[in-house]
Amino acid sequence: MASTDHPADPLPQAAPSAGRRRLRRFRLPVLLVAMFGVMTAIAGINQVVSPIPILALPVGIGLAVAAVACYRWLCRTVELRSDIPELQKPGSRAQLWRGTLLGFGLFAGLMALIAMFGGWQEVSWGSVGGLIGAAGMMSGVAVAEELLFRGVLFRIMEERIGTVSALVVSTLLFGALHLVNPNATLWGALSIALTGGFLMTAAYVATRSLWLPIGLHFAWNFTQTGIFGVTISGSAMPPDGLLNVTLSGPSALTGGAFGPEASLLALLICLVPTVPLLRRAARDGQIRPSSIVSNWSSRGRNG
Repeated sequence: MASTDHPADPLPQAAPSAGRRRLRRFRLPVLLVAMFGVMTAIAGINQVVSPIPILALPVGIGLAVAAVACYRWLCRTVELRSDIPELQKPGSRAQLWRGTLLGFGLFAGLMALIAMFGGWQEVSWGSVGGLIGAAGMMSGVAVAEELLFRGVLFRIMEERIGTVSALVVSTLLFGALHLVNPNATLWGALSIALTGGFLMTAAYVATRSLWLPIGLHFAWNFTQTGIFGVTISGSAMPPDGLLNVTLSGPSALTGGAFGPEASLLALLICLVPTVPLLRRAARDGQIRPSSIVSNWSSRGRNG
C-alpha cells in the first residue's frame, strides 16, 4: 500500500539581516577593495618567491586557487549570491585551455611580426627555471586581475550602465592601473587598455565565463616573460625566460622600454579575436542595455 505521507517541506531560507542587505548596497566598493587587496598580496608574495622557481610554481598556483575561493566567498557573503555563473565548473577546463592556446598564439604571433620587421636584436638561451617561475607567478597575477576587473568591476558596472559603457570604463581603468609601473607612458597604458583590457572583456562578454579571459591573460603574460623573456608591462624586474630576446627599433614596433604590449602591432594582433568575440556576443544577445535607460523606457511606455 502506497504511503500517504508527504515529504517534509524544505525549511524556509532566513531573510538576510539589515546589516547584510546594507552591505550588499555597497558591494562594488567593498568587492573592489577586497579583491584589490588580494591582488596586492599576490604581487608581494610573488616578489618573495620569484628567485626560487621551484617554489614559485606551486605557490603561484596555490595563490590562484585561493583568489578564486576568496572571490566565491565574497560573492556569497557580500552579494548574497548562492549561484556564481561566471565561475561555473561545467566547461571551465575547455574554456581555460582555449584561452591559453589563444593567448599563446597571439603573443607568439606578435613576436614573429616584430622579428619580420627587424625588431629582434639578439637572442640567447635563458633558463628552464625562469620558465617554471614565470608559470607560477603569472598564474596568480592573471587570476587576480581577471577576478578584479572582469569579475567585479565590469560585471557590476554592466548591470547599471550596460555592456558598452562598462566595457569602456573598465578597460580604461585597467590601462590606468599600469601607469604606476616603471617606465610607464600614457601610450603604454592606453595600449594595454586597448589590447589586454578590451580583449579580455570581449572574451568575458562572449562567454559569460571568467575562465576564457583567465586562460588568455595567463598565456599572454607567460609567453611574454616565460618563453621569450621580454619586458612585461613596464616591469622593473629583469625578464628571465626560456629565451632572452633583446628588441631594438622604433617604439611603434617594439614598444620601447614599456615592452611589446605598447607596440602598434600588439593592438592590431589583439583586434583579430576581439572583433569576432564581440560579434558573437551581439549575435547571442549578450550585449546588455543600461538598466537606468531600460527603467526610463519602461516608465515611458507605462505612461
